[in-house]
Amino acid sequence: MEHTQGKLWEVFIQSKNNLPYKHAGSIHATDKEMAIQNARDLYTRRGEGRGIWVVPSDCIVASNPEDEESLFDPGVDKIYRHPTFYHMPDGAENI
Repeated sequence: MEHTQGKLWEVFIQSKNNLPYKHAGSIHATDKEMAIQNARDLYTRRGEGRGIWVVPSDCIVASNPEDEESLFDPGVDKIYRHPTFYHMPDGAENI
């Protein structure tokens, strides 16, 4: 949806090197350069970020909540995904 202030962008911020990017919020901008500038000005004013991603909101695809059961089926037939049947060796502390 085009807004009078530009396209809607989603902002993701990386707080420190090697940490994942987290969704910080949304901004409006007319192009990607302006989106980066607006995101920096709004979400990293106090030096909270090391990296910024901006993505046009209309490019994000989400799952449908109605598909939750089939999409997130735990796969109970795959016992190797749940190591509940392994024997823990005596004396092992940090496995």
